[in-house]
Order: sequence, then structure tokens, then C-alpha cells
Amino acid sequence: MEKWLFIDSGINTPAFNMALDEALLDWHSQGLIPPAVRFYGWDPPGFSVGYFQKTKGKIDYEAVEKHGYELVRRPTGGRAVLHDNELTYSVIVSENHDMMPKSVSQAYRVISKGLLEGYKKLGIKAEFSIPEGKLGMTGSAVCFDEASWYELIVDGKKAAGSAQTRQKGVILQHGSIPISMDVEALFDCFIYPSDRVKQRALQSFINKAVSINDCAGRKVSLDEVKEAFYDGFKKGLDIEFEPCTLNNEQLAIVHDIAENKYLSQKWNYSR
Repeated sequence: MEKWLFIDSGINTPAFNMALDEALLDWHSQGLIPPAVRFYGWDPPGFSVGYFQKTKGKIDYEAVEKHGYELVRRPTGGRAVLHDNELTYSVIVSENHDMMPKSVSQAYRVISKGLLEGYKKLGIKAEFSIPEGKLGMTGSAVCFDEASWYELIVDGKKAAGSAQTRQKGVILQHGSIPISMDVEALFDCFIYPSDRVKQRALQSFINKAVSINDCAGRKVSLDEVKEAFYDGFKKGLDIEFEPCTLNNEQLAIVHDIAENKYLSQKWNYSR
């Protein structure tokens, strides 16, 4: 089996998390590292928005700050995600890798096999989303409001949200695997024309999204989730893992990217 790097970078700031994903993409494009899977968490909780997503008039900045969240713009597309009690993953692999299809949706299918196997390890019967018709018809700014191609669903509800970018010949796919969700706090961070519209959107979201605790019917620990998805990615991608810890030189590069890009208002509030 092919060996990929496995990096458990622990809990870090939103800016550091996005900077490390970018750095891994750069290093893989330069041939400095093999393909990699990374697990991580967030402190403070992150409120990430997609690369193309508009925030002005859509996101309530004061509410984001009030809840103690930190807004960061991802290098990937998609819609807003609240990263709190979750396992976040990223996969970094060349577009030319033998297992990677050329189409974006089919690449999602391959990478998401790791997620599917992870849910199976937890005893949760998940399946791939195969949407009918066009996506994005809800007009929602919330990621978990709608499942895209080959994202994971449980009983018709979205269980994991993922986003992808392709740069420098490399695929970066990262995503949120929520263990639990604070839906009220999430919806506080969006601007709605009235409370009635907000409550309607919130209820619709509850009917469409699900967390691991909801699926399992119990509180599942982060360590248990990590173990399940560690095994899941190995089985789903048919790979072995080589544990990797970043050295001081690599960490300095990541902190520099975080400081100059993912902490800058120009980047985060550009739209």
C-alpha cells in the first residue's frame, strides 16, 4: 500500500489552520512531501466562509465576535461553517495521482470514501449524497443547509461538509465532521430580514443537518471520532499512514502565512 503522511496538528487558531492547509498544498506541489491527511480542531471556534462567499450584508460580524468566534476565509469554495465541537480533516494529493479522477465531483467521491468508512467504524450508516437537479437552489449561506455531490448523509440529512480547491496541480479538500452543533449560535451569525425568516431557516436547517452525537444517540468523544476516521481514511483510500510532526522551520512558514494572509482583514472581508 502507498504511504501517505498523517498529521494530527491538534487545536489551533482559525488562521493557523487555513495557513497550514495552504502550506501543505505548496509543499506537496514542490515535491517536498507525499500526499497527506490532516486532522485538526479550532480554538477559538472558527467561523469559516468560502473563498467566493459574500459576507457584507450576509454575516453579522458583531454576533460572530459576541459568541467568541473568529471569522476566516477559506482558500476553498462553499458556504459558511461553524467549527466548534468537530473533527476537521484535510486531504492533500496531486491532481495527477493515479487514484484521482479529473472531474471535481468524482474526486469528491474518491476522497469521501474515507469519510464513509469512518462513519461505518462508528456504527453509523452513512451514504453518499447524489443530488437531483441543480445545487444551490436554496440560496442559503449556511454550508450544512444542502448536501453536494458525494458528501455524506445519514437518513437524508447532511452529516459532513467538504470543500475543494485545485491549485499548483494539487487537490486540497477539507471538511467539517460535526460531533455536535449549536444551531442557535450558528444562525445568530447571519443577517435575516426578520426573526420570522430566521426561525424558518433555522428549522429548515435542523431538518437537513445531523451531527455524530445525533446519529449515535450518545455523546461520542473526539478521540473515538479520530480513531474511527483514521482507520476510515486508511481503508477508504487503501493507504498506510506515516505519522508526521512539523519541524520549527515548517511551523515558522505556517505562522508567516497566517499572519500575512489569514489574519488580514483584506483577505477575510474582501467580499
